[in-house]
Amino acid sequence: MASPRGYCAGVERAVDTVERALQLYGKPVYVRKQIVHNSHVVRELEERGAVFVDSVDEIPEGSTVVFSAHGVAPAVRDAADARQLTSIDATCPLVTKVHTQARRYAEAGYTVVLIGHAGHEEVEGTTGEAPEATVLVESVADAEALELPAGTRLAYITQTTLSVDETREIIDELRRRFPQIEGPAREDICYATSNRQWAVKELLAEVGLLLVVGSRNSSNSVRLVEVSSAAGVPAYLVDDASEIDEAWLDGVEVVGVTSGASVPERLVREVCDWFRAHGVTDIGEYRSVFEDVVFKLPVELRRAERSAA
Repeated sequence: MASPRGYCAGVERAVDTVERALQLYGKPVYVRKQIVHNSHVVRELEERGAVFVDSVDEIPEGSTVVFSAHGVAPAVRDAADARQLTSIDATCPLVTKVHTQARRYAEAGYTVVLIGHAGHEEVEGTTGEAPEATVLVESVADAEALELPAGTRLAYITQTTLSVDETREIIDELRRRFPQIEGPAREDICYATSNRQWAVKELLAEVGLLLVVGSRNSSNSVRLVEVSSAAGVPAYLVDDASEIDEAWLDGVEVVGVTSGASVPERLVREVCDWFRAHGVTDIGEYRSVFEDVVFKLPVELRRAERSAA
């Protein structure tokens, strides 16, 4: 089992926010989009009284809404205020940092190159901070084809859940073509995404197959599969143990297991139980690494809890 794996601080904070909001306000508590990209987490919160919606326009006026860990555009906050919703912002602080960078670069007159995946909620939220100034680049080919007027002041920012290696290649191409381009002092790819990719790379020499536990709409989980495949080790993304295909294991002596940053550890334990049920007895951590990052709960929730005490 790769280490670190599973829940990051931003996901822990977001899930905890919905649970605490349900305790404080009672059900229903509305959540715009999936709080995190994991079908099991979403289903469990629904069973406890959370209602997931695509738009704040679907929420009854005066209700409580939680914004997901992926962040929202300012227009979404304005729409929530117009409906007099009690808003709790569970945006991961590392995503908020990228939003702040986008605003500052745009306000300073830069065209902002956002490296990310079209349609991802985080990208939509970040773009919404400076829509007129933002250009999306998804690949090295996009960076090669990017055409801008001479003298354009340029800066780049990135989605937090990208492949470290692929993002570096895109940034290198942007710097080659636009030597004056500016970027953040510290990379935007979050610590958890980087750490989980690093952990997979560490164990690939020891395994013949990698199983990544995670949902298919989880960007960081998909990136873990890509890291393994790029190194020549077959990898499969499974939502849970029920999706494991025994045929994948033909001729494989050692299997690596990891999980995306929005995956509860119990799903990994269930995968381990699946292997035990199939006669495997040697299951253990590979170079266990401890992460100690913790984020405070959203300020709106902390204030409401103090008032209710």
